[in-house]
Amino acid sequence: MLSKCLQPLLLRLSPDFRAGAKEGFRLCLPVSVGIVPWALVTGLAMVGAGFTPVQAMGMSLIVFGATAQLGTLPLIATGAPLWLIVATALVVNLRFVIFSAALARPLSGGTLAERWLCGYVLTDGVFATCLERLRNAPDPRWRIGFYLAPSLWCGLMWQSATLVGVLAAGSIPRNWSLEFMASIALIVLLVPMAKLRPMLVAAATGGTLAVVLRGMPLRLGVMAAIVGGIAAGFAAEHWQARRAAQ
Repeated sequence: MLSKCLQPLLLRLSPDFRAGAKEGFRLCLPVSVGIVPWALVTGLAMVGAGFTPVQAMGMSLIVFGATAQLGTLPLIATGAPLWLIVATALVVNLRFVIFSAALARPLSGGTLAERWLCGYVLTDGVFATCLERLRNAPDPRWRIGFYLAPSLWCGLMWQSATLVGVLAAGSIPRNWSLEFMASIALIVLLVPMAKLRPMLVAAATGGTLAVVLRGMPLRLGVMAAIVGGIAAGFAAEHWQARRAAQ
């Protein structure tokens, strides 16, 4: 039934878009499994912070970012100032500034609506898995399909697993250690990204600062570590580009 409903839409898409979509979906399907524990943990955490199911899913749809949601939940639960909550959400999502800059040229061939959609569904896993192919593929419609298909799939998996976590918050045993599973999934996503020197510099700098500044109040050490890591990544990319131009 679903395939019959989607068939008219798929027929309107160019063959290049459909070919890219199939390839992107095939490539990112194994990575998308790592989304499930993260989404479950996020759903459980939102309910644990006192959110109703409607509030939890509203936050999930609007924010659509595990680190921003998990990073701000303790502040919301403790009644922290609004400026600190907003600043925390912005800082922990600053990595998407780097991701967007890297994707700007490969996705420039899309329509305005497609580019807005690409920005909303941007995820770490799809970025890490697809970036190299996106940079090298010559056809713009192929690149859009290659990026959007796995991104929309990951978005669907995220919202579905988050809903499961929200609805099952009272029945999932604590000894399942979903937080540990989510951390392992994040490490798996970081490995391919670390192949790029600027990303490796950013990760090393941010990790070091997070450990050194862990004693700062209101988790400001994490915010400082994120800003420092992103700044180091930008500096490394700028230095690499200047060296390549010489």
